[in-house]
Amino acid sequence: MKFRVERDVLAEAVTWVARGLPARPPVPVLAGVLLEASEEGSLTLSAFDYEVSAKITVPADVAEAGQVLVLGRLLADISRNLPNKPIDVSTDGTKVNVACGSSRFSLREMPAADYPTLPAAPDASGTIAGDTFTQAVAQVSIAADRGDTLPILTGVRMEIEGDKVTLLATDRYRLAMRELSWTPSESDASHVALVPARQLSDTAKALGASGTVSLAFGAGGDGLIGFEAGQRRATTRLLDGEYPKVTSIFPTSVDTEAVVETAALEEAVKRVALVAERNTPVLLKFTDGQVAIEAGTGDDAQASEAVEATLTGPEIQIAFNPQFLLDGLHAVGTAFSRLSFTQPSRPAVLSGQEEADGEPDGTYRYVLMPVRFAS
Repeated sequence: MKFRVERDVLAEAVTWVARGLPARPPVPVLAGVLLEASEEGSLTLSAFDYEVSAKITVPADVAEAGQVLVLGRLLADISRNLPNKPIDVSTDGTKVNVACGSSRFSLREMPAADYPTLPAAPDASGTIAGDTFTQAVAQVSIAADRGDTLPILTGVRMEIEGDKVTLLATDRYRLAMRELSWTPSESDASHVALVPARQLSDTAKALGASGTVSLAFGAGGDGLIGFEAGQRRATTRLLDGEYPKVTSIFPTSVDTEAVVETAALEEAVKRVALVAERNTPVLLKFTDGQVAIEAGTGDDAQASEAVEATLTGPEIQIAFNPQFLLDGLHAVGTAFSRLSFTQPSRPAVLSGQEEADGEPDGTYRYVLMPVRFAS
């Protein structure tokens, strides 16, 4: 095999394909990236670890077609650090030679015959705007569980009904839900998939810039979901199990509502939380015209700050895990945030709105469990 490819093209392609490779694979070949050079003048790179697959096709000047398997992370590191000149790749016996300017690397060829076949790309179920998809996944995946005590909670639940998509995630302390629209291939589309949050987040970031992302559900009954944008394709194995019916957590009534400038509250909580010991809450005291944020008690370091707020309903004091509150404020993505409360011991709902006196945007809701504050 012998081909020449632009440095930036190869670096970007290998980095994308190798991003999900396991650091310590159960079988050595799973740390590899498969390079396939075609006489038509294209280079296809692919990776697969039985859970996640990634594939990309880029233009290349191919002198000799063929395929070779090399260590993915190593090739990504090398290609990113080479000078900005064309890269020549060729095979010589069991070695893969990489040359760029005066730089020379010789990599060990891995046994391509032992490499698993990538899952077939399923038929697209519909398309979604890339930027919207990326934002929605980021807003929801923050609430997915990062531990492994309940694997099902490490996923994002994706429900499709017609042209409506609902994304949902929870780690039992907070819950994030985003509703958005997409263009289904069939008007009566109906799917439910539980996608691992980390893989979904990585894929959405990588594909979102491409304009339009195709989603494919029910890949041959293999329990896969497929994503495609431009020349990039990826599949992820879905999580098994029944997701808990968590939408009942949303409060059915609201006693107090406060509208606050998102950035101002976020900055204030960040500063006040500097004195909060690990896992200790910040206290928010909502009164007419302002919210006071406090942290630290007794002989410990203490901090407080006040931010303007418009209050509707009775005054309320409520405490939250500061990082969980900051995650929600960062994700809401609007100039103002609306916080809705019933009681200090009941879940609060954070949503966004563009204007201080505008209508709330109900497409994104972030539910936060309060914490007991030692006064």
